[in-house]
Amino acid sequence: MCLIVVALDCHPTYKLIVAANRDEYFNRPTAPAGLWDDAPQVLAGRDLQAGGTWLGVTTTGRLAAVTNYRDPTFQPPNPRSRGQLVADFLTGMTTPAEYLETLRRDGAGYGGFNLLFGDRGRLFYFSNRGGVSGPVPPGIHGLSNHLLDTPWPKVQAAKDRLECLLDRNPPDTEALFEALGDPHPFPDHLLPDTGVGIERERLLSPLFIEGTDYGTRSSTLVLIDRKNTLTFLERSYDSQHGVNGNAAFSIVSGGIVSIGGDVP
Repeated sequence: MCLIVVALDCHPTYKLIVAANRDEYFNRPTAPAGLWDDAPQVLAGRDLQAGGTWLGVTTTGRLAAVTNYRDPTFQPPNPRSRGQLVADFLTGMTTPAEYLETLRRDGAGYGGFNLLFGDRGRLFYFSNRGGVSGPVPPGIHGLSNHLLDTPWPKVQAAKDRLECLLDRNPPDTEALFEALGDPHPFPDHLLPDTGVGIERERLLSPLFIEGTDYGTRSSTLVLIDRKNTLTFLERSYDSQHGVNGNAAFSIVSGGIVSIGGDVP
């Protein structure tokens, strides 16, 4: 994941709304969202190279998503896969508060990362690059490849668009996907300097990245209403930036009640 925006306790029907883009190299093997054979309570896509995932939920209401912290000068020796952080929380039984302590103890063994995780609408945040960790307060929050709510142009634009769509009940999921699909870059003077050079900063600046070998691979929406029904929608993209897969799932009372091939 390289862009995540959330609305926590900001909507009359939905206590949590998550809209996220996963950016990755197109040649990295990936399985689309589905229930995992080795952990059937987990609903997520899967990184077939390292075995973890970038965003997922469970039939018991757990949720986790990770982004990289972009800093080419920092890399621990033999780092663990950051996608395993999401998988470990989704397949585990620890409370979010307990997992937060695990991250504080073991987080240095990974490359720079941000993790959002929680259950039943509660949300926690941790980064091994500093910043405030712990429960996320109600409001609209954004995360890319720096700390939570760092006002990068793409983060602020995504937060503003999510806020504008919250006055609709139910939220317009197609409008959310359209917002995540905006490929327009931001002016150079607004871009951060993360040590990768201005050409790379330009490529990475839009909400939706359209590179030749690297770009947005999928967009995901997760909505949890105040009765704890969870809706999971995913749209996948190919290297030509066209849609090559849609999925829709609903989880209620601890079980999958509908699975569809087309996002409504």
